[in-house]
Amino acid sequence: MMPGDSSMASLVQRIARQALVTFRNPPAVGDEASKSFLENHGKLRSLMSEVRAADLKLVPRRAEDGGAPPAQHPYHRGAPPVTYMHICETDQFSMGVFLLKSGASIPLHDHPGMHGVLKVMYGKVRISCFDRLERPAGGGGALPRAEMGALRRCVLRSTGEYTEESGPCVLSPDRDNLHQIDAVDGPTAFMDILAPPYDPDDGRDCHYYKVLPGEGVKDSEQTEKEVWLMEISQPPEFWCGGEPYPGPEVCL
Repeated sequence: MMPGDSSMASLVQRIARQALVTFRNPPAVGDEASKSFLENHGKLRSLMSEVRAADLKLVPRRAEDGGAPPAQHPYHRGAPPVTYMHICETDQFSMGVFLLKSGASIPLHDHPGMHGVLKVMYGKVRISCFDRLERPAGGGGALPRAEMGALRRCVLRSTGEYTEESGPCVLSPDRDNLHQIDAVDGPTAFMDILAPPYDPDDGRDCHYYKVLPGEGVKDSEQTEKEVWLMEISQPPEFWCGGEPYPGPEVCL
């Protein structure tokens, strides 16, 4: 197969190429997306809707493989509650697979200035999505810098469950940008694209939050809830290990 031939390319290869095209010139934070970006993003979501565990050579884990409660601190012995399979990364995007043991969660966290597409490969996840209600002065640029213990006024946009038969969960810099992901009824895995990748040197570090119960919570007409989130350090029960990606090679 020639490098430019897509007729026999694996589905994961086609997804990576479409991600590269889609996120080569993404809209700036606060800007309206162009027609070209929306069309390419739609193609990417369509490809992600098709991908299944077999395309990545993933073998679904059994409940007994991931049923033990995770250790309470990353320095404790034992398997991590979450592992990551790296597929590929460019300046424009990163792509990989997260695997969660039974009962594991990826705590509430943000994606500063980033787009994302998440597709479940097996099992079931519950995803709770939040948005910040603050907007930077002037309507552009990055969101206010997070600080430990700082409070953020946010809105709970949605909570939904996703399986391999579900379409992708999509986030943008302005919508569903903070989320928590919980494994439901056993081990689960999902393919994840983030654009651009996390980069602390470029202001895209991952921050963790907790919801303050009863603090200024109210129901809106759309049944969305306004909440206060407080930035916290990475929860001690959560850490992420790594394991090899078994699927088709991706060349970009």
